[in-house]
Amino acid sequence: METKQFKAESKRLLDLMINSIYTNKEIFLRELISNASDAIDKIYYQSLTDNNLNLFRDDLEIKLSVDKEKRTLVIEDNGCGMNKQELENNLGTIAQSGSLAFKKENEKKEDIDIIGQFGVGFYSAFMVAKKIEVESKKVGEDKAYIWISSGAEGYTIEETKKENVGTKITLYIKDNTEEENYDEFLEDYKIQEIVKKYSDYIRYPIKMEVTRKELKEGSKDEYEDKKEIETLNSMIPLWKKKKKDITQEEYNSFYIDKFADYEPPVKVIHSTIEGGINYSMLLYIPSHLPYDYYTKDYEKGLQLYSNGVLIMDKCPDLLPDYFGFVKGLVDSPDLSLNISREMLQHDRQLKTIAKNIEKKIKTELEKMLKDDRENYEKFFNTFGTQLKFGCYNDFGMNKENLKDLILFYSSTTKNLTTLKEYVTRMKEDQDKIYYACGETIDKIDMLPQVQGVKEKGYEILYLTENIDEFVLKVLMEYEKKTFTNVSSDNLDLESEEEKEALKKSNEENKAMFDFMKEEIKEVQQVRFTHKLKDHPVCLSSEGEISTEMEKVLNSMPNNQNVKAQMILEINENHPIAQKLKDLYLNDKEKLKKYSEILYNGARLIEGLTIENPTEFSNDICELISE
Repeated sequence: METKQFKAESKRLLDLMINSIYTNKEIFLRELISNASDAIDKIYYQSLTDNNLNLFRDDLEIKLSVDKEKRTLVIEDNGCGMNKQELENNLGTIAQSGSLAFKKENEKKEDIDIIGQFGVGFYSAFMVAKKIEVESKKVGEDKAYIWISSGAEGYTIEETKKENVGTKITLYIKDNTEEENYDEFLEDYKIQEIVKKYSDYIRYPIKMEVTRKELKEGSKDEYEDKKEIETLNSMIPLWKKKKKDITQEEYNSFYIDKFADYEPPVKVIHSTIEGGINYSMLLYIPSHLPYDYYTKDYEKGLQLYSNGVLIMDKCPDLLPDYFGFVKGLVDSPDLSLNISREMLQHDRQLKTIAKNIEKKIKTELEKMLKDDRENYEKFFNTFGTQLKFGCYNDFGMNKENLKDLILFYSSTTKNLTTLKEYVTRMKEDQDKIYYACGETIDKIDMLPQVQGVKEKGYEILYLTENIDEFVLKVLMEYEKKTFTNVSSDNLDLESEEEKEALKKSNEENKAMFDFMKEEIKEVQQVRFTHKLKDHPVCLSSEGEISTEMEKVLNSMPNNQNVKAQMILEINENHPIAQKLKDLYLNDKEKLKKYSEILYNGARLIEGLTIENPTEFSNDICELISE
């Protein structure tokens, strides 16, 4: 029997296949099962026009079997089979694909769904097998042939006996090495695991005789091996069923099982798109954060299938970062896969699908916000921070997509509100959206500046997350209404007459304020204000960095020692104002102490630290004891 050599280029490719192209050894079984499915597809398609074949779909199947003693794994199908010439063409020349040729011949006909395209997947079996035998009998022919190869040294083809049409592949599994455990590919559980992971939705049953331990009849502690034939795959993907035929329980069960969650999702998104690119998507919005969501270990991405065969477990390019919490899958027959089918060619098809997914998620969240507010708020309390990061990241590139999905607490409704809802409630002459920052809603509500703005009848957004003010800075405005911090120096809530009177008062007391500023060098200015109602003092910020932003930035690991440009504002209508004037005239030393106390007290109100708490306490006690 003559041993034939692979062509030189095929020999090099075979070596590359085994050592480089495939990064995960277990996918060899995915490739062989996909090839078997292709062969069955072909005979099924031919049976539709050839009455002589007299085939029934229920008879078509893929069989797996393991023999640990012989170290063999067998994959057998009753598909179209191959004759001698086809074995030569398809297996003797690497990258010669019978599936691709069949697809081209019938590309104008409908209902052809061929998985294999490249003709190289078969050779991935050499990653785990030291020898491969392929016995095949072509439909309509009497003779059968066997192809045998141990790898790059070549192959043989000779006639053999085979009763049934189809192909039987026998892999002689390699012996273990120090680096690799090949025994696992002879274990029932491992074979079942691989089939479930990669080939669960192959349309034909994948059957295997499995061994289970069962109690012997009449015994309480003696077990015996029981063999039975099991179908390892579910065959019909949930996402290919019509939505009207799927219950919520089925959606939830699939999610919990497929994505290892313990709670049902808060939202299911199921769509099938037909057109330039055909694909199905089944997406889930979880009801809670994954435990590792904000760690470097978390990987975003959707499962990617091609004709029901898993190509990638997590394809990150299908989701933008701000929707990284979404779980699910995409199945498309139109993807341009690379030669190993482990990765995608990054082309317009993938980008188009990703863009459509992004739009679909956004649309469904908007619909949920409008029609199911209670559940949306639950979702937002869980994943709202991620949406805010989406607005802020990349210099606000995605802010237009997300600005109507983010919520903030409202001083008026006492609940979460959208920016759009805030704007619809604005006073007729109001041109600013007011907000205040703090650790909690209650603490914000007690800020002197907040009470002053509320007294004027304006609604305030309460920002309690570190990122909140940065988001509003990136947005800059909403429907031409600018965002204004109630602690900023340009709040501008007074009439022209009130402004003029305050300006005159500050000019008259300029010398006193300059004296106080010499004692409180941290502030840019000291002045009177009319915005505080009953409170004596507050800190306002000048410029883009607020006191809250100072806290956030300086709490980060790369502390930049950022300083807000602060202004100490004193309520001119509070008794403290007259006391300061009296001290300036009669006791400047005590005025210095008062200035420090007022400044440190204002810092505490803003949630800022003070440099010397002990001195602050001693000064207060000294004043009390006088």
